[in-house]
Amino acid sequence: MNSDIQIKEIEVSFEPFVARTPLKFGAVVIEHIHFCRVKATVENGRGEVADGWGGIFIADNWAWPTPELGHEDKEAAMMEVARLYADMAATYPSAAHPIDIFCDLEDDLRTMNEEACAQRDLVPAQPFLGALVCASPVDAALHDAFGNVNSIDSYDGYGSDFMSDLSKYLGADFKGKYVNDYIRSQYLPQIPIFHLVGGLDKLTQAEKDESDPDDGKPVSLDEWIRAEGMYCLKVKLRGNDLDWDVERVLAVHRIGRRELPNLGIEELHLTADTNEQCENPDYIIEMLHKIKEQSEDCYERILYIEQPTERDLTAHRYDMTELSQLKPVIVDESLTDLESFELAVELGWSGVALKTCKGHSADMLFAAKARELGIPYALQDLTNPSLALIHSVGMGARLYTIMGVEANSRQFFPDATTEAEQRVHGGIFNVRRGQADTSSLQGTGLGYQMDKLRD
Repeated sequence: MNSDIQIKEIEVSFEPFVARTPLKFGAVVIEHIHFCRVKATVENGRGEVADGWGGIFIADNWAWPTPELGHEDKEAAMMEVARLYADMAATYPSAAHPIDIFCDLEDDLRTMNEEACAQRDLVPAQPFLGALVCASPVDAALHDAFGNVNSIDSYDGYGSDFMSDLSKYLGADFKGKYVNDYIRSQYLPQIPIFHLVGGLDKLTQAEKDESDPDDGKPVSLDEWIRAEGMYCLKVKLRGNDLDWDVERVLAVHRIGRRELPNLGIEELHLTADTNEQCENPDYIIEMLHKIKEQSEDCYERILYIEQPTERDLTAHRYDMTELSQLKPVIVDESLTDLESFELAVELGWSGVALKTCKGHSADMLFAAKARELGIPYALQDLTNPSLALIHSVGMGARLYTIMGVEANSRQFFPDATTEAEQRVHGGIFNVRRGQADTSSLQGTGLGYQMDKLRD
């Protein structure tokens, strides 16, 4: 197709950032991290040339949490994989749709990641999830460039005029069906934003002390709710301390129910995430029963449970059926490809967690498959700042997520977003009454309005 893109050049850069407050989830704490920014230049079949952009945090703490290796070594390896993938994509031999490019390079990414880790003597090697994080800003930049060079919104480029039908990727059941059949035709004008309650976060002003930042921004959960009307709260739990986890969920619920009515907001939604720390699903089943015993209202407001057990679905092959009968249980770290998607469904997981850091292309295929199967999906982030947040919120506004999209960089890494991004996309970076305004997602590509961001 004349809309297919030939990649001419890909540029990759990294910038370090320090957390405003430590972000604790599972067994790790993030205090400093690098942001990867990618610029891709492409040409379509009509000889037109345009640039596209993407970005993501290089979060080894989440994607490669093995304690045998240090953060510096893992982060350096991830940066190298990001550069190597960019070089590999830049030499892709033909013009194609971005989803085709991603799928065609998927096996090469696996091999290249393993070889890069072997050359650095890193054992265990980075899991494929980490390799996807490294590749994701390149993938995003190609989708943005695809839209820009063809003078369309990138999400309008997933129909029959621009790509093959989904049977090419998802099998015969998807013959004659396209990604556009499963996503919204326009951005939602507003979208609910999930606020993250980290494992070290202060819940009330009374808990604050001199160690907390004094920069005019909220610190404790009650302050955030008063400032932004957050009614979607994602609670990070320990997964190995039942009493603490039960009380944490109940405490967050109490604060939400106390603060939100003062703003005229009765809505409150909770999710719980142990980041794989539970020995088995029985832990969460017991936790839910205890929460229900103490507060029926709190229990009813829990939308879903996220990835309670280890990411290797084949290690124990836990049956999630009993847990999913209580609350939807969503697979996150385990979801890296279509095979893991299908295994999760087989094992009784209720739905899937999408993330732009797993690849825009993969998210489009996962979203189509989930909607066809009638299973729910959520869209979460990787503490996405800057372009990564604009991208993620835009994706959430074009998908049929369970509830909105997670966005927590304003809590932990606000300085990773530029003043120009804040100015042009103020409705995305400044939450009002628990929602982001997407009216700034305009123009071609992924709606960054890059000409204004570079003024």
